[in-house]
Amino acid sequence: MALSYITEARVADLAAIMQIINDAKAFLKASGSSQWQEGYPDEAAILSDIKQQAGFILKTDGQIAAYAAITGQDPNYAVIDGAWANVADPYAAIHRIAIGSAFRGQHLAGQFLNQLIALGLSRGIKNFRVDTGKANAAMQHLALSHGFQLRGIIKVTSDSIDPSRLAYELNLPAE
Repeated sequence: MALSYITEARVADLAAIMQIINDAKAFLKASGSSQWQEGYPDEAAILSDIKQQAGFILKTDGQIAAYAAITGQDPNYAVIDGAWANVADPYAAIHRIAIGSAFRGQHLAGQFLNQLIALGLSRGIKNFRVDTGKANAAMQHLALSHGFQLRGIIKVTSDSIDPSRLAYELNLPAE
């Protein structure tokens, strides 16, 4: 099994990250999803993640295999057609999860999500949220297989084609 671990993304990683993002955009388009088809996430969004120390990469045998951002409170989550189970405690939003096409089918998305959650836990976060388009079956499966619960529909401001997103939440017990 290959050594895989997460590390904070750096500006020097930008070209590799953008290739992964572009691979993910093509994958979403081929699967019939309109998500990420209007330019977002673009280089400016990824650079913002990196500057805010919110961008993370998964390295597998020394190569950048995946990218995601862990952010704090997301204004898109303020209104939900449904209900969040935990509105009292802080949460981390995990966004822009993307796996490079050369690494698809290796079950790295699950490893990556596990490590992102572990990172959040190490920072005292026990509540996590993700969202995805209705046609993004891969992300829906990933969320559900990792204990996230579907809580409803939110609207994202960055998508004028179909701003509706399925919103998922994971609440880990206090120890």
